Amino acid sequence: MAHIDEAPRATKPGEEAVAPPQGREKKLPGRDRFTVVTMVTIPLLLVVALVWVPALLSVVLSFGKWNGFGDLDTIEWVGFQNYRDIVTIYPAFWPAIQHNLIWLAFLFFLPTLFGMFLAVLLDREMRGSRIYQTAFYMPVVLSLALIGFIWQLFYSRDQGLINDIFGSQVDWYGDPDINLWAVLVATAWRHTGYIMLIYLAGLKGVDASLREAAAVDGASEVKTFFHVIFPVMRPINMIVIVIVVIESLRAFDLVWVVNKGRNGLELIGALVAQNVVGEATRYGFGSALAVIMMLISSVFITVYLRNVFREERRG
Repeated sequence: MAHIDEAPRATKPGEEAVAPPQGREKKLPGRDRFTVVTMVTIPLLLVVALVWVPALLSVVLSFGKWNGFGDLDTIEWVGFQNYRDIVTIYPAFWPAIQHNLIWLAFLFFLPTLFGMFLAVLLDREMRGSRIYQTAFYMPVVLSLALIGFIWQLFYSRDQGLINDIFGSQVDWYGDPDINLWAVLVATAWRHTGYIMLIYLAGLKGVDASLREAAAVDGASEVKTFFHVIFPVMRPINMIVIVIVVIESLRAFDLVWVVNKGRNGLELIGALVAQNVVGEATRYGFGSALAVIMMLISSVFITVYLRNVFREERRG
């Protein structure tokens, strides 16, 4: 609610100035109040119905065994048995954790840094900048499933472009020793353009006087970027880190298209799909895997929100 601050004023010559009553609030008209309440209530209900309710039901279902057939009273409640089975006797779990961590490190150190490098180059208004921006951003509009099919043209053992050039017979998608890296390269093709666009937007918003001041002080372009521009883009950096973490944890489409997340391509997201919508139909077990993935995500989200709130308090 808006507060109206008014300076003390004298009504007639010789009278003392009288301060207006403090805390007086301006009330919105009825139509505006209805609009505000509607704009808050509808998104809130959608978030609760589509995010929080399914998440809480997944947590509840993770403590039971259910194959999806029969009524809900057929659920057998087993406590933490699903979680114990996942970490002790489920062979795909720890490789999936390892692969998700590799996914995270790869996205952060290669396509993210390369995307930032491309953004710095394109921000220099070089000739054909718009064409390069479009070319690098084009893979972002494609789904990961479609990207998997496109890269099949490169990776195919019998008719793939890479094997034709080098005269080899490498099974890039089928060999469990290399298929994860082949998929990561395909993912990087899309991720680089995404990060480039975010950093390019951030660079366009940096105050030009900062660059001019650094140039007057004799700083090189490299020093200007790392000591002046990069710290100014701290909010952009935080957003990029969150995006990289989320992309790494929810990685699913590409490995599912290749081999349904098996034989060297185990990921947490693929394991959830295998147990919930696959042949196993173990809803309780799959829900326990989803809860584990949600808890891992919560750690990074908590760190991000803590930094955001700290910045707001400083501001």
